[in-house]
Amino acid sequence: MILSNTFKIYKLLFAGEDVCKTTAGTFIGRGIYCLFFFCLLGYTSVTQAEDYRTKVDAQLKTLLKEAIEDTSGFEDRFDAEVWLLDMSTRMTKQVPDPEERMEILKNVHQEATRAGLKPELVLSVIQVESNFKPYAISSVGARGLMQIMPFWLKEIGHPNDNLFNIRTNLRFGCTILSYYLKIEKGSLFRALGRYNGSLGKSRYPKLVNRAMRERWYKQ
Repeated sequence: MILSNTFKIYKLLFAGEDVCKTTAGTFIGRGIYCLFFFCLLGYTSVTQAEDYRTKVDAQLKTLLKEAIEDTSGFEDRFDAEVWLLDMSTRMTKQVPDPEERMEILKNVHQEATRAGLKPELVLSVIQVESNFKPYAISSVGARGLMQIMPFWLKEIGHPNDNLFNIRTNLRFGCTILSYYLKIEKGSLFRALGRYNGSLGKSRYPKLVNRAMRERWYKQ
């Protein structure tokens, strides 16, 4: 479909000579078609990039509803405490307040463990998505640490929940990423692509993997 549309635009682009009679007119005509051509390509790219992030999946909807209504607690083990102290030191530059750091890290560890994810992976996703800013909002409206689209709140019947709340945001994000890993049969590359809305492209998975390799690796 994209190739077909591109070919049609290409023909229009070089049909500018038939419309414009003078040399200057031809140049201007082609320029206008060029501008239209690249704008359309850009629009198509953005639309594709947002597709997976904004698509409502019935099974994912059910998982999110169950996750957000799960009120069970978590107990920190000794190894979790060691992990918290280690990662807190690494996060000092991004989150100077020690109390905020510990709140983020404790919830990351709990929610990642709950979803069957490596906490280091979740930290890497957060770094790329929001750089640990709990109140971050993207150009398309995604919110919080893991950049969750707000339409999910209505979809699962929790319209008043706050995606800027650290635990709520992480529970949504970890549940979504865990689900994408499952449907992609464990392929982290494809799961990250789905999470970011750029399935098949390498830039986002590379950024996350680099963050995990260079900063959030487990000792």
